[in-house]
Amino acid sequence: MNTRQMKYFCEVVDAGSIVQAAKRLFVAQSAITMTIVQLESELGGELFDRKTRPWELTTLGQFVFPRAKELLRQGKRLEENARGLAAGTRGWISIGYIESTMNSLMPKAIRMFSKLFPDVKMELSLVSTYEQPEQLRNGRIQIGLSRFFGTFECHEDLNYKTLFQEPCVIVLPKDHPLAEKSLLSLPELMTIPFISVLQNPTLQLMPMMVEAGFTLQIAQKATEVPSALGLVAAGLGFTFIPASFAVNNRSDVAFIPVADLSSETSVVAVTMADQGNMLVKALVDILARLAKPESGPEDAPGPRP
Repeated sequence: MNTRQMKYFCEVVDAGSIVQAAKRLFVAQSAITMTIVQLESELGGELFDRKTRPWELTTLGQFVFPRAKELLRQGKRLEENARGLAAGTRGWISIGYIESTMNSLMPKAIRMFSKLFPDVKMELSLVSTYEQPEQLRNGRIQIGLSRFFGTFECHEDLNYKTLFQEPCVIVLPKDHPLAEKSLLSLPELMTIPFISVLQNPTLQLMPMMVEAGFTLQIAQKATEVPSALGLVAAGLGFTFIPASFAVNNRSDVAFIPVADLSSETSVVAVTMADQGNMLVKALVDILARLAKPESGPEDAPGPRP
């Protein structure tokens, strides 16, 4: 059964006769008749009851017709999607992101991208900075949105586009005595328990603080930043988060800059070095444009130093 056979067969059913089907398809009646006979021969039975006027579908024809129609619809969608993918107007794009980018760049970037490419399916996955390189290499994702502290290692097979940089802030309960301060130093936090966040790249700060003579008292461990903020609000300690997390976040905690921790975090778009997908390039360009300081308050990804 090929596409032409299914098309001619379905057109005869829809049109009500071979005569009308021939007019719709702009082909000779004999061509349609011959094609249907060939199809019946391949299937091993008649599709139409030729003793009736107009022809009616046999049991075999009733079985084949809806399935042939669906196959034709799928074939048309496949062709449209393939042509669109070749032209760069259709297709799919897979993004691995870190949680903090949903507080800054990603929502607006997704809206802008979807307006430009309404027929492109976006697949979003929460993937840590450390897992993104492998998922880029095996094709699970096409863009990784990562966060690094200070300088970071670049792999030769990957491209790195720094989108923006921002400091970390300290998070304390709103009613803590230090929460009223506009700036804190690390020694002021020596006696306060620390809440670490497993999926938070601020863990990279810990060795830097140890080198500076500051020892953290880890009291609680949270898997994600929202959980850590809840523990802080409960009065169980303090934590560090990237400044963009503070935007439109909960009101029962205070977000305070730290004076003696100069290392900035960098939010970076990571792609394969040899990728030529125009959809990937378009999304990275949108992210870079939104991350520019001159984008204005509406477009800004989050707090900047």
